[in-house]
Amino acid sequence: MAVLRSLPDEEKALGRMSTLVCVSVAAEGTKAAIAAMAAAVAGGADLVELRLDLIPGFDLAALIGRRPCPVIVTYRPEREGGRFVGDESERLAVLRRAMALGAEYVDIEHDASSSLERVPGCRRIVSYHDFEGVPRPLEQLHRRLAALDADVVKIAVTARRIEDNLEVFRLLQGTDRPTIALAMGEAGVVSRLLAGRYGAFLTFASVEAGAAVAPGQVPLTDLLGMYRFRGITARTALYGVMANPVGHSMSPAVHNAAFRAVGLDAVYLPLLVQEPVSFLEQFTPLGFRGYSVTIPHKQTVIAALDEVQPLAARLESVNTIAVDDDGRKRGYNTDVEGALVTIEAALPPGETLKGKCVLLVGAGGLGRALAHGLTERGARLVLTNRTVERGLALAWEVGAEFVAMEEMGRVTPDVLVQTTSVGMHPRVEDSIVPAGMLRLGLVVYDAVYNPLETRLLREARRAGCRTVSGLGHFVNQAAGQFELWTDRPAPTDVMREALLAGLGAKD
Repeated sequence: MAVLRSLPDEEKALGRMSTLVCVSVAAEGTKAAIAAMAAAVAGGADLVELRLDLIPGFDLAALIGRRPCPVIVTYRPEREGGRFVGDESERLAVLRRAMALGAEYVDIEHDASSSLERVPGCRRIVSYHDFEGVPRPLEQLHRRLAALDADVVKIAVTARRIEDNLEVFRLLQGTDRPTIALAMGEAGVVSRLLAGRYGAFLTFASVEAGAAVAPGQVPLTDLLGMYRFRGITARTALYGVMANPVGHSMSPAVHNAAFRAVGLDAVYLPLLVQEPVSFLEQFTPLGFRGYSVTIPHKQTVIAALDEVQPLAARLESVNTIAVDDDGRKRGYNTDVEGALVTIEAALPPGETLKGKCVLLVGAGGLGRALAHGLTERGARLVLTNRTVERGLALAWEVGAEFVAMEEMGRVTPDVLVQTTSVGMHPRVEDSIVPAGMLRLGLVVYDAVYNPLETRLLREARRAGCRTVSGLGHFVNQAAGQFELWTDRPAPTDVMREALLAGLGAKD
């Protein structure tokens, strides 16, 4: 299969970037739907889709009569993923009435298109949905749909792997007919965010978070704000976070805010990646200039890189990839320095980690990286881990003392560093550290940043400890990534505010 290319500038000049933004509206009745349409237009939408099958008791004349922008009327039957389960003739009659009332578009399913005659002034979107995967070849399906008297062809498939998005991009790239093509699901979010880059007729968004009518829809405020959808062109540099899962990541909010702050034509995307080697090979030629790498790919991604920073190679942990102009991929680790700087800032003035007794909880990816970093800083390291064999191996590797988890209370450290996911949302009441070992003056660092104050940090604060959340570490490692990618100073204040906003917190 040929590697997909990015769109050249001449295609941009032909108008391939005028993709519309459509908000799908589902609501509890006509009044709420009218309010949702108004909110969508106020938020910057070009048109709205009225999902009649998701608006109980709808008043069609009121909905169309009070529309604040062009509308697509959709009355989706259950067989195509909708909620309508009545008589087909009743459903088609509603669509005919919508056309007569002046709706600008109707969405008619491919298997019913011959039953819905044209009405002057209303354009037909002939649609096909696959909730299982991606039928191939998409180009053949597209030709079949276009032959069904379609003004606009719509194909919605389901991405099982992020590579499935490439089929959507190839389809859009290869047609001049107005086409909506997207991949549903978390792995398909990039097809919605990059729809304009490949010349889609429109992309769908939800009116707000939690109101998506299809899997993978992005809230309108995020689409136009965080991702700056209307500014994405063939020249826009692409970045993203490789993770599995990825939906919880704060990195898109942080890095997109940084790009905006310094005026870079760049966008940072959530990338649900299963096979990092395959992903990098196929996606980097699209215009990606860098990646963040997180769980579970920090080690496996190394096999796909052309060059690895000595620290990252020694740790066997890459959290940052920079792509050169010639496509060479270089791996780095910004986790270690990001965390150590944060921990050192919490020490009493003038003190360093050298000679300090540090109890490190956890021997996973971050724990392993910090074990090396702390020993290089001269700390006297004591390590504990739930899996004894893994903890012992790391302790031997860095020359640290190991204690079993149930015995950590006998250690009297100067600094306690917690690197596991214990206490992370949603299990916010969990803590892996006995409260009894917390004491006045102890520096307690918890790598978890969601919530900002974990149970461990609450208990440490009450005991008089110096507490440090993972927020500073997150910002510092992200700043290191930004500087590797752009060769510019990172706007750390902006990045920190974006992270706080994304977490719903106040500084």
